[in-house]
Amino acid sequence: MSVFKEFREFIARGNVVDLAVGVIIGGAFGKIVTSLVTDVVMPPIGLMLGGVEFSALKVILKPADAATKTAEVAIRYGVFLDTLIQFLVVAVVIFLTVKGVNALRRPIAAPPEAAPGPTPSEALLTEIRDLLATRSAGD
Repeated sequence: MSVFKEFREFIARGNVVDLAVGVIIGGAFGKIVTSLVTDVVMPPIGLMLGGVEFSALKVILKPADAATKTAEVAIRYGVFLDTLIQFLVVAVVIFLTVKGVNALRRPIAAPPEAAPGPTPSEALLTEIRDLLATRSAGD
């Protein structure tokens, strides 16, 4: 079997195609979440905290020096907070999506069926048992 034929069979499997579609949609979804967090969620939070812009928050370890043309060295923890909030938004959306899909996949529970009555043979045996019990109790 040629390598090309094996590769074609591999690609033709449903799981590989589903995975590729998921990755493409996930990439697009990532951009939406980034915009949601950066442009919609963080500005009101920054406003509530006194006009703080999170992406500008940083701890400067070494300031920039124009004379030596060295760049600033800083820990940009505000950008990290933005990314952390993006992750939390994605996690919540994925959780809700998986929960919804699982709810759709569960079969609708059918009402429990009534227990079937005894067969004619069982009913006759029960009647004989009861008759024997009343005879032995009378003796």
